[in-house]
Amino acid sequence: MAAAHPSSSPGVTSPDAPDPTPSVIDALVESAAAHAAAPDAPARTPRPKRRVAVVACMDARLDLFGILGLKPGDAHLIRNAGGVATDDVIRSLTISQRKLGTREVVLVHHTDCGMLTFTEDELRQELLDDTGIKPSWAAESFTDLDVDVRSSVKRVRTSPFLPHRDHVRGFVYDVDTGILREVE
Repeated sequence: MAAAHPSSSPGVTSPDAPDPTPSVIDALVESAAAHAAAPDAPARTPRPKRRVAVVACMDARLDLFGILGLKPGDAHLIRNAGGVATDDVIRSLTISQRKLGTREVVLVHHTDCGMLTFTEDELRQELLDDTGIKPSWAAESFTDLDVDVRSSVKRVRTSPFLPHRDHVRGFVYDVDTGILREVE
């Protein structure tokens, strides 16, 4: 444990002393080592067995393996804030399809999403006030889940970079009930 700074109270560490609390990252790295040594480690091929890519929100409540019945190696999982089909998602889907064999795309938004809690203008102003710089990227917040799912589906279906656009479907997952509802 780090020594207390001479001018601080007993038992209080210096502000420049390393944090003695174990890092979450260290625990994750230990888990990764145990996983690699497990006899049932997943296949090491980058080509998804089920030839599907899933675009979903980064929300920690979404267990995409459990919700969609996937196993490691089954699908490419692409996650971002809101599960929005941004330019970077299109980039990832392009590589997924053209180089790694996927043919279908599933988009998953969810209820109680943080992206519903602010507007684009609010976030841009907050960032400008805090940093003096407006971001060069859009947050792509939204006010209606179904409308945004349709918009993301349309972006995927109309991208000239994606050769497989016929099997693209969008859904909303209800975090309270566990129900996955398709958006028409």
